[in-house]
Amino acid sequence: MSRRTPRLFAAALAVAALALGACAEKTSTDTPAGGSSAAAAFPVTVGKLTLEKRPEKIVSLSPSATEMLFAIGAGKQVTAVDDNSNYPAEAPKSDLSGFQPNAEAIAGKSPDLVVLSNDTNKIVDQLTTLKIPVLLTPAATTLDDSYQQITDLGALTGHPAEAADVTKKMKDDIAALTKDLPQRAKKLTYYHELGPELYSVTSKTFIGSIYTLAGLENIADPSDADGKNGGYPQLSQEVIVKANPDFVFLADTKCCKQNADTVKARSGWAGVTAVKNNQIVALDDDIASRWGPRVVDLLRAIVDATAKVPA
Repeated sequence: MSRRTPRLFAAALAVAALALGACAEKTSTDTPAGGSSAAAAFPVTVGKLTLEKRPEKIVSLSPSATEMLFAIGAGKQVTAVDDNSNYPAEAPKSDLSGFQPNAEAIAGKSPDLVVLSNDTNKIVDQLTTLKIPVLLTPAATTLDDSYQQITDLGALTGHPAEAADVTKKMKDDIAALTKDLPQRAKKLTYYHELGPELYSVTSKTFIGSIYTLAGLENIADPSDADGKNGGYPQLSQEVIVKANPDFVFLADTKCCKQNADTVKARSGWAGVTAVKNNQIVALDDDIASRWGPRVVDLLRAIVDATAKVPA
């Protein structure tokens, strides 16, 4: 991931806020529950999309969807992914853009299914006009949204049983991670950093909901109490220092080279509890911004970090 300028970062954040603020459409499948994926019946319908046969040339323009497709065993059916889909390593990366999708370039891949996370420039209509099947998988706002998208992709790709296994493992892992959290008289507080411009997330976002599962209190919530920033307020140095969070979680380690040392060097931050107690946690930018199966890894990183603080 390349270094982002403040302006580009703010623009990307605005797109993310709009995506995360939208309600993911609840979809249903016509694939019978249970049974092996090998016996998955087609045609299959998810929402308004019906596929007559199993797709073998899938183009994914969403890093989260790419991770989901490979997790459910549909990786061999994926022939191209967008320029930000960097996991897993074997994903067939291309120069296609998910942020600025180009219908002609996508059509050039001769896909029999395209998976998108947003409808920029009415790309869905453009591809539909070209008779290219499209599944829109908006940014999740809840874990249930993630589970539903995995289920839908499993149905459409002929891997319903594998998709069910993935969602079950996610649920089991999350339950195990949150089962024995220490009982604290006062919740630990945190600041989640999206970028050095001090953009953050509130508890109403998908990312914030993961911290809530871990039993933490978000210092950014008061900065977007009315929701006008879509859950992505830009904080000030003064607000963060005054809130004095117990933890600082950095989701800008790759894009913006932030780490414990850069945070400690910030003017006025020396007295912040997270700084004084060396409770600055470097996250993987990608894992911290996607809603696929690796969300379990994000929760684990949070739980492991906070577990070191005695109850």
